[in-house]
Amino acid sequence: MTQLPPPPALGCGAAPVLKERGQREVFCGLTGIIWLHRKMQDAFFLVVGSRTCAHLLQSAAGVMIFAEPRFATAILEETDLAGMADAQDELDREVGRLLERRPDIRQLFLVGSCPSEVIKLDLGKAAERLTRVHAPHVRVLNYSGSGIETTFTEGEDACLASMVPVLPRNEARQLLLIGALPDVVEDQALGLLSQMGIDGIRTLPARRADDIPSIGPNTVYALTQPFLGETHAELTRRGARHIPAPLPFGEEGTTAWLSAIAREFGVDRDTFDAVTEAPRARARKAVARATETLQGKRIFFFPDSQLEIPLARFLTRECGMDAVEVGTPYIHRDIVGPDLDLLPAGPTISEGQDVDRQLDRARTARADLTVCGLGLANPLEAEGLTTKWAIELVFTPVHFYEQAGDLAELFARPIRRKEKLKLKEVAE
Repeated sequence: MTQLPPPPALGCGAAPVLKERGQREVFCGLTGIIWLHRKMQDAFFLVVGSRTCAHLLQSAAGVMIFAEPRFATAILEETDLAGMADAQDELDREVGRLLERRPDIRQLFLVGSCPSEVIKLDLGKAAERLTRVHAPHVRVLNYSGSGIETTFTEGEDACLASMVPVLPRNEARQLLLIGALPDVVEDQALGLLSQMGIDGIRTLPARRADDIPSIGPNTVYALTQPFLGETHAELTRRGARHIPAPLPFGEEGTTAWLSAIAREFGVDRDTFDAVTEAPRARARKAVARATETLQGKRIFFFPDSQLEIPLARFLTRECGMDAVEVGTPYIHRDIVGPDLDLLPAGPTISEGQDVDRQLDRARTARADLTVCGLGLANPLEAEGLTTKWAIELVFTPVHFYEQAGDLAELFARPIRRKEKLKLKEVAE
């Protein structure tokens, strides 16, 4: 098998973790609907929530008034919140209307929000009841995207975890790729694995209900996203086995991820090298262009998407950056442990958030680039810090070889912009 660069003499696998348990500044899990509804082509996401939930989704998705997206909000009115109306009856009625108008829907997700959580609306029982009514054409599932229970990317985790218990059983040896990726990126991964001779690969989420995978004790799975902790647990409960590996960001991460799968399926070294040599070279060349800007620059991560640890590994080992602090909402060691082991020792590793304390550390550090949420970016920019929106790292295709250069450029662009503005100020 291709030799990967050695891990650092001192990685962050055993580094102490600063546990933060204060106020958070992050989007709620409802935001995941924006990419999930594009991925699952015959699914519909019905948020049971308030007008605020509806405005959030419309703003995040940029929905035009003429569009008919595959998500909506069933508005909880004052009578629902006060217990003066039967919210379950109203929900049944709205779902009936929706499915009558949209016969193309094969999977319907009832998505809990802060209001539905507060009034203890049992969407689990509602999903079971509605499945009995509308089966076999439509399966109804539920999960929570409430900001009380979930942060930004946990919405996808909760969604996929809700699907695992109802997956059909299968005793055959098979590989599952877990995590929602843009179709073009997913096709690249499937193509590389297929060229190595690995057949029968399935994905979760599948693009259509008819392609939903099965699962059993001979199923192995590889995660493409670091924030799928609950999905990981549900798959393990069903008897599937995880293939631990660094996440496929950048040339090194992608090679290590593919290498772990190749070892599992007995792919020989010559085949692996023949399949990966050309795309690896393209990835290295593309990343090198951004490295000219990123080399030696310092970066500070606020906790937002749970992508922070693998991204810090990519930026330090492949782009020459120095990480000051790597904050992440949660650390799932079974998932990000391989990335932590590769991340060179030095940065503060923090889990959770106390936003005021972390703002103080960010202001003291004054890193060349601060990765944070939208709510913090503008105030920090006004204080002279260069920022990168964490949300863009989730909405942009960044996985695997062909996107490695684009991923590096996402971090290089704001630094170049700052340098150009400085030159303009000097010239004036």
